[in-house]
Amino acid sequence: MRSSNTAPLLVTLVPRWRLPACIGLAVLLTGGVAAQPVTATPDVQCNTVVSNTLRPSALPMNAPLPYWSIQQRMAEHKVPGAAIAVIRDGKVAYACGYGLRQANGSEAVDADTLFSVGSVSKVVTAAATLREVAAGRLALDHSVNAYLRSWKIPASGTYNPDTITLRMLMSHTAGLTVWGFDDFQPGEALPTLLQTLDGIKPARNEPVRIDFAPGMRMRYSGGGVMVEQLVLQDTAGKSFEKIARESVFAPIGMHRSTFTNPLPATTTNVAHAHDNNGNAVALPTGWETFPEQAASGLWTNANELGAFVATLLSTYAGNSDFLPQPIAVAMMSEVAPSQHGLGPRLEGEGSTRIFHHGGSNDSYRAWIEGYPAHGDGFVILTNGANGGRLAAEIRNGLSDALGHGGNTVLRTITLPETALADFAGEYVLQTDLPREVGGNMIGYFEHDHLSVTLGPSGLALASADVTRQLQPLTPNRFINPAADASQPRYEFLRDTRGKVHALLVQRDGGRVYFRRLPTG
Repeated sequence: MRSSNTAPLLVTLVPRWRLPACIGLAVLLTGGVAAQPVTATPDVQCNTVVSNTLRPSALPMNAPLPYWSIQQRMAEHKVPGAAIAVIRDGKVAYACGYGLRQANGSEAVDADTLFSVGSVSKVVTAAATLREVAAGRLALDHSVNAYLRSWKIPASGTYNPDTITLRMLMSHTAGLTVWGFDDFQPGEALPTLLQTLDGIKPARNEPVRIDFAPGMRMRYSGGGVMVEQLVLQDTAGKSFEKIARESVFAPIGMHRSTFTNPLPATTTNVAHAHDNNGNAVALPTGWETFPEQAASGLWTNANELGAFVATLLSTYAGNSDFLPQPIAVAMMSEVAPSQHGLGPRLEGEGSTRIFHHGGSNDSYRAWIEGYPAHGDGFVILTNGANGGRLAAEIRNGLSDALGHGGNTVLRTITLPETALADFAGEYVLQTDLPREVGGNMIGYFEHDHLSVTLGPSGLALASADVTRQLQPLTPNRFINPAADASQPRYEFLRDTRGKVHALLVQRDGGRVYFRRLPTG
């Protein structure tokens, strides 16, 4: 998981209640002057929302803030097509498509174009599970193995699989393995759900097994969500597609959305897959297959995924009977020690409280985000391997427009190499902190050893095969500007003798502590 124009400053002080839902967003995006009267059409809104509003997440302190159009950034990132939906006050204000379904083609993306949305699937799966909980057919804290009929979570070492619950599976605290899954190309043999769980070919993943005590730490586990899918299937006696259609798609009106994989070759209005050079891949069909349905197999569009996010926001506010409000609130509450609630990731507080989740299959990137305190949110869909970068810039423009202050531009400073050189060295994770303190940062790094080096581009932090470039916010606190929406802070700790002795990495309440190894 993969030239600029200067626009007027965004006006974020206009009271929301004086602006109609669509027009308010247009005003904010055009510097306070509505491009059209209040009768502006959705097409005008769609053009306005991405006209010179996209921006980076971080910039040097005195650099002017660029504003890009979506067309500029799609070309820059070699992403042929994208779609968005904007939610205001618990309703979809409008949804829009941009670019092409396939590079060098003639068919335009629209708000009904189907995209693969990767791990955003997990939030829809969570909603299906919570509908079963609301109906009394499942309980969040009941042993998962007691529900399973066709397969059981095997015992592993001293860990008791019977202690694993749905609450753990949905918050990624069950102690189960398998982060994510490979895409399958057209015509390739596909694994069954049981083959996926046991890691038997044609599955390409390791077996889904326990490798730490359930409930004691967070580690993102697509494998755990596949166990959640089997719980739904075994207890309902139906296919996962049918469960999702009855419990989520039909009530919300998501008529084109599907977990069917492979997607039939006769399906119309589909965004085709593209690599990081913008070339069409997964031919001849034009898209990959995702047999791990609950974890990464959803196909949907901006209109319908927007309606799903709007439903979650309305349910949380008590304005929808899709879920009982207490269950909706539980869905949006962190399960310690995780950054996740029951499906979504969570961060912020008060007016800047958000739920969100990204999706990242090989050739598609997606993002959903909602502000529960306001009923606002958005959906972003792309059909290119570089779509994550594009989606981050679209997200910046949309969150600026909504005006809730949770995604401000981070300004970095410049430090001399002599100051940066102090931080280079080897750091080892300290495991004696309580798991609750580590929270959502547990499992963020592939290994317990970090290497910090100083090169021509400044500081770089390496963990296994992943390297993160660091830029300073203060003389000892850094960010990685290329990170996702949940920006960790990297703080080097200097003792009373002036020696850098540790590195503290923290994000939204979770923190991990690395002790610097002696040199020489």
